Amino acid sequence: MGAALNFTHTHRLKSLRSSKFSYLEMTKVVCVTGASGYIASWLVKLLLEAGYTVKATVRNLSDPKKVAHLMAFEGAKERLHLYEADLLKDGSFDSVVDGCECVFHIASPVIQSVTNPQTQLIDPAVNGTLNILQSCKKVSSIKRVVMTCSMASVANNYNPLKPDVVIDETWFSDPNFCKEIKEWYALSKTLAEKAAWKYVEENSIDLVTLHPGFAIGPLLQPTLNLSCEGLLRFIKEGKEMLPGGVYRYVDVRDVARAHILAFENSSAIGRYCLVGRVAYSFEAADILKGIFPSLNVPLNTKENQPSYPPYQVSKEKAQCLGVNFTPLEVSLKDTFEILKDRNLLSF
Repeated sequence: MGAALNFTHTHRLKSLRSSKFSYLEMTKVVCVTGASGYIASWLVKLLLEAGYTVKATVRNLSDPKKVAHLMAFEGAKERLHLYEADLLKDGSFDSVVDGCECVFHIASPVIQSVTNPQTQLIDPAVNGTLNILQSCKKVSSIKRVVMTCSMASVANNYNPLKPDVVIDETWFSDPNFCKEIKEWYALSKTLAEKAAWKYVEENSIDLVTLHPGFAIGPLLQPTLNLSCEGLLRFIKEGKEMLPGGVYRYVDVRDVARAHILAFENSSAIGRYCLVGRVAYSFEAADILKGIFPSLNVPLNTKENQPSYPPYQVSKEKAQCLGVNFTPLEVSLKDTFEILKDRNLLSF
């Protein structure tokens, strides 16, 4: 069973575990897994601001890096309840999803350099997803599961990416291709999504999957997430995080809002790509130079770069859901202002 933490009554931990959560009946109750992460932290914040009661999981309730920023959100004392849960432990999420109308499943390892892809990425992603869905199957109150997937489970296949190509929700990553190019994170997300769709089809669970690209924007958690760390490394060292310097940018706040829209819009169905703009890294560098003239960014090599987009990702379905994508200029500005405030950059 998950271990619960109520901010205002921590001494009631034992009773909360066995409670039927009558104190949650005043508002809509939802669950967020992996709540301390980059996207999930924003989702918890926006859900609380919208009046939801949130039951959220973290890996370690005793780690202030996992819980302190969540506890500081407006409404957290009244409507945020934290649990400790293990993706690989059967039944670990039973008490968390109990009484919820929606489960936002975000928890999944994001690691760039791995020594054992199976244990570090694939097992937690696939088995963790199935574990959560099995818990959801037991709860009649759940109306929908919204799962955070990735463009990594959409665009990694044998289709050539050319300027005239438009990636959309009909695309699927190929596990064999992921293995060939040793994209283990993409493989984990691809297999997890495939397992999820198979399970919900067999068990009549309403599932919507969201596929964000390279998420940037302000950080709420105290630690650097992988995408913001990669952006920081590019600016400071000129090192590319992705091959070819092509990034499918999306603002983290847009991704969080899309999760809520995917639950609240009863007509939401299937998969949704979430990419605001596909751009080369030199384009991001140019934008940052224009906003922060004193920022030391890599030399502008625009004259040696293509003048056309590498390819496109369709926004049509996401916009029909109600997603309004934040301009890349705004996302970059807000990201780097946070990095400056944390003394990770000087300009």
